[in-house]
Order: sequence, then C-alpha cells, then structure tokens
Amino acid sequence: MLDEESFDMNDYDEESIAAGTESKYCMALIKRFKIEQAKQDRGGIYGETQRSMAYNSNKIEGSTLTEDQTATLFESRYLPTSDEPYRAKDIEEMTGHFLMFNKMLETIESPLTQQLIKDFHYALKAGVFEDRANGYAIGEYKKRKNTVARLNTAAPENVEERMEALLQEYSARDKNIETMAWLHAQYELIHPFQDGNGRTGRMILYRECLKNNLIPVIVHSDNEIRYKSALNKAQTSNDYAGLILYFRDEQARYRKICDEYDVLED
Repeated sequence: MLDEESFDMNDYDEESIAAGTESKYCMALIKRFKIEQAKQDRGGIYGETQRSMAYNSNKIEGSTLTEDQTATLFESRYLPTSDEPYRAKDIEEMTGHFLMFNKMLETIESPLTQQLIKDFHYALKAGVFEDRANGYAIGEYKKRKNTVARLNTAAPENVEERMEALLQEYSARDKNIETMAWLHAQYELIHPFQDGNGRTGRMILYRECLKNNLIPVIVHSDNEIRYKSALNKAQTSNDYAGLILYFRDEQARYRKICDEYDVLED
C-alpha cells in the first residue's frame, strides 16, 4: 500500500476534481481493474484498491489484521507466521471482502437493486463460520432486530419495504456526491443485515461513485472518528454538510493514489 502518512490534502483542492476529469478517471479505473484482474496482476491500482478497501473497511469493524497481513493474504492467499494467533473471523471476512469487490466489478454495469446488494453481502459473509454458527442470515436481510449507536434502525419486517423506497428515491436523484452521502447515511440507518452493513454500505458507496463518474470514496480507518461523527449527524439531524465534505476529502485522497499508479496514462 502507499504510505498514507505522506498524503497532503492541500495537494488537491475541490476545483481540481472537475466533472470531465472525474469521468476519465472512472472509465480508466474500470478498464484497468478488469485488465489487471484478468492478468492476476496484484501490483497495480486493482490490487491497491482491493487491499485498501478491505483493510480499512474491516479495521473500522474491529479486524486485527495489519495492512501488511492484509496485503500478504491478498497477494499470496496465506498469512505470515506470527507470535499472536490470528482470529479466524478476521481472515474469513478479509477474504470475503476481496470477493465482494470482485462481485462489484463484475456487476458494475448492472442497476443497483435489492438482489445485487444481497449478493454483495453473500460474497462478504458466505465463508464466515461464526456468523453461520450464530444463525445470521447470509445474503438475506436480518431476521432479528439490531441497533447501532442508539439509532432506530429498521425492524426486520420493514427492511424490504424501506430498501425499495430508498432505491427508488436514489434512482430519481441526480448522481453527485451529495446524493452519495444521502444514500450512504440512509442505507446505514436502515441497517438491513444482521452484520456486515458498514462494509456492504461502503462498497455500495464506492461502486455508485465509480459507476456514475464520480471519483470513488474509500473510507480510511485513520478517519474513523470523523466519518462516524459526520454520518451520525446526517442521520440524526439531517445535516449532511460534514459527511459531504469528508467524502470530498477522501475523493481527493483516492485521486492522488490513482495518479501514483498513472491511471490516466493508458
């Protein structure tokens, strides 16, 4: 992975991410992803994005794997020896995240539907023994009520209806970063699955940006407090300003990574 400590937000101001340039980045990314995936090339932007998304999204949810361990697992399918035992769930969910990203890429031209979101969840969770042992629905909506940060998430019997309403309204909205912030906040408020809502939600966020010619957003774990605070404010006060600003900062951060990999050089 790139050294994230070397990132300077001032290198990329908001005006530098113009709509036309965003479109070029997104088209180039999809092309490079598919070429590198087909060649099993894990040293380019496909591998960088896979590792970054999997490490950061899982770390936010409590994974103990390091960036180096995540990279080794992705690149060689094994983990280095360690004095500390690995948690099976961390390994299973990291592997599932890699598969979910591939599912996202495979279906990038498809509309966002409830079934597709369930397919993302299945890719993420199908290999997680602990979830199956706990009786969690895999690739299906939750069967039991869950809570997050004292928010009033959807009751299991209301999830399908609320998800359908969410997707219908999303379909009717202009596709910009403001809409992506709204979609992400509302999806996480519904919390449709027993577990894996944050990771599927952040994958949907990345996908819908990429699909709609917006520089994608990767939520980094070193910004977890800022992210969760802005997300909560959007959900509880209908104030999206902080979340939108944060997403724009992450767009600039990811664009710099793309430039390091010469994404526009093809």
